[in-house]
Amino acid sequence: RLHLVTWNVGTASPPPDVTSLLQLNSLGPTMDMYVIGLQEVNSRITNFLSDLAFDDPWSIFFMAVLSPLGYIKLSSVRMQGLLLLVFVKHVHLPFIRDIHTHYTRTGLYGYWGNKGGVTVRMSLYGHTICFMNCHLPAHMENTEQRLDDFEKILEMQFEGENIPSTLDHDVLFWFGDLNFRIADYGIHFVRESINNKRYNLLWEKDQLNMAKKKEAFLQDFIEGPLQFKPTYKFDLYSDVYDTSEKKRKPAWTDRILWRVKNLCQNASKGGEFSEEEQTISVTLNNYISHMSYGISDHKPVTGTFGLELKPLLLDPLVTLNPEGEWSAEHDVLISYSAVPEFPSSAWDWIGLFKVSFRHVNDYVTYAWVEDDEISSTKDSKQVYMSAAEIPDMGGEFLLGYYSNNLQSIVGISQPFQIQPNRMLIDKDLTRDENSWMQKPDNLESCDEF
Repeated sequence: RLHLVTWNVGTASPPPDVTSLLQLNSLGPTMDMYVIGLQEVNSRITNFLSDLAFDDPWSIFFMAVLSPLGYIKLSSVRMQGLLLLVFVKHVHLPFIRDIHTHYTRTGLYGYWGNKGGVTVRMSLYGHTICFMNCHLPAHMENTEQRLDDFEKILEMQFEGENIPSTLDHDVLFWFGDLNFRIADYGIHFVRESINNKRYNLLWEKDQLNMAKKKEAFLQDFIEGPLQFKPTYKFDLYSDVYDTSEKKRKPAWTDRILWRVKNLCQNASKGGEFSEEEQTISVTLNNYISHMSYGISDHKPVTGTFGLELKPLLLDPLVTLNPEGEWSAEHDVLISYSAVPEFPSSAWDWIGLFKVSFRHVNDYVTYAWVEDDEISSTKDSKQVYMSAAEIPDMGGEFLLGYYSNNLQSIVGISQPFQIQPNRMLIDKDLTRDENSWMQKPDNLESCDEF
């Protein structure tokens, strides 16, 4: 289950609550993955430089919301105001590989990143998936420029061997502030159609729908029905369309589309896949806007998808477990085993993470798999961690094996308990008792008190 968000946030700070945006109160099964594409994140030079050194406020915000629920930030990519974040449940980490990011500038003839696209691709259970967050040129008359820019973004190549081009991925998601407008109709007809919820009257003049009928490279992209109000342009903190002097015509600028490669091949061959050949399918469960968010002149749009995958990867590359009872009072052992084809490296490490860790570098401590190895057999190896590195207060943790060659976590343990350091706790209790019994220096007698 994938939940995808696109939102032009208009340089605003995160809102107080995103429960409905992320459907956190949904009665159905929880999401397996969140993909969040933002446009117009505050990118003034002071903000951008500080964000390069530290996580930007939006990344920190979504990590704070999602990490307690068992999601980690798998990947992110930023280009000025464009930001793309991917969060995933712990259980899927060993089956996600070959993560790469890319960005393409299209502003100022390719020299400026105020417009363009940011992309994250990966192998998910052996299937190639690509997510592309775009911000295309604005204004009614720039349809051709929007199409040209999107073609340029599609042509970009990821760095690395054996990585397919964008359109060669099994599934490609394309979303963002695509800036397509409603042509021909005047503002009064558009607003009247919206007020009467007769959105279908406007679909034929939506520039993206029109382009999909003419442009061959767009015809394989699928979109859900636009059964929500156009998401641009609103007065801030309201659901009222633009009341400024410009009175911009409403438009569905914020969109989510997808493309399934084997469906495209099927259409070109004029045949049908058998059930065995259909290894991946995408189902749109929900495509809606969220009118309650008013921090910008755009309303966020979300798409909830079901991805049905026939797993091409069934086993993790590395299986690992904590040995015996873990406590902060003594050194501890980790045992792990790897499949024969695993490309191990001297730079691989095993991290100890809190169960609510936010991203791969959010470890409490780590052990090098080679430097800290204490035993090795044909079937398994042992690595130790020093008691000095184990958190004294204990708690619930898990272990993750990070592959330097694959640049990802390729094995993860079940959560387990670390017992607190009783000696330290006893010392703290004794100190508290002594301080409670000790008479303060400035109190000479009960009468003075």
